[in-house]
Amino acid sequence: MQLPVQSQSTLYAEGWEAEAGPEDLLEIARAADGAGFAYLASCDHVGIPRRLAAAMSTVWYDPVATLSFLAAATERVRLLSHVAIVGLRHPLLTAKQYATLDHLSGGRLVLGVGAGHVQEEFEALGVDFRQRGAVLDECLDALRAALGPEEFPEHHGKLYDFEGLGQRPRPAQDRVPLWVGGSSPAAVRRAALKGDGWLPQGDPRDRLPGQIARIRELREQADVQGGFTVGAITEPLYVGSPRWDVGRRTLTGGSEELAESLRAYRAMGVHQIQVRFRSRSRTELTDQIAAFGAEVAPHL
Repeated sequence: MQLPVQSQSTLYAEGWEAEAGPEDLLEIARAADGAGFAYLASCDHVGIPRRLAAAMSTVWYDPVATLSFLAAATERVRLLSHVAIVGLRHPLLTAKQYATLDHLSGGRLVLGVGAGHVQEEFEALGVDFRQRGAVLDECLDALRAALGPEEFPEHHGKLYDFEGLGQRPRPAQDRVPLWVGGSSPAAVRRAALKGDGWLPQGDPRDRLPGQIARIRELREQADVQGGFTVGAITEPLYVGSPRWDVGRRTLTGGSEELAESLRAYRAMGVHQIQVRFRSRSRTELTDQIAAFGAEVAPHL
């Protein structure tokens, strides 16, 4: 699941999150860890321009700081950036931050990356917004090197060129998973050819099979080897029968009813689902997390 509180876009934030803070994040992370969730995710924005602030809000915690904070409070759940806009930073800087996070967490990092969409962020940091796709493509290659096993990583490209600079600690994992976010044709191609996984951005169920088929086709054509994780973001969920208006798109019901609906993702070729629960308080959310882990997950 993507964590609440740390990003508060009006598209998905619940009312109680506006007054929430670090202690709430800790309790939610511990609940997810105890309930057997696969990962916790945190978003990435450096700054939100005034023209978008009303819709997106300006509450966007830094993912490295947030996931590091939660790593010390959890034991097994993985830590995902969903997604890090890695083109805003030099890949050696990104590698230093996330390699340290992986080292400190005992190898629990999944580095999710995306191209970004807020032009003002790029302009303020001196990065060409129009070239963000090409920048991300090379960042992925550079990060493969910089997050690999070598103490002195090496990369020679059009935008980034480095060698002879040692970086320790190295990641605890032999290969940090790189999942690529986005649902445009360019993002899907990037995920298929350069990533270890795909994080779609808001694709409805009826669109996913075509996207997944395209990824398979691209990987077969390019003879890309190795495992690949296909993700999906589900509809909002509520375990049980709500006594308040949870919205018409929210999936509700008993454990088997919810599980039957969610198993449709597996039938499409999805390997992991990201869930978001409707809630009116932190307690209601942690109760939902516990109920999902105990009652719904065993049926998936």
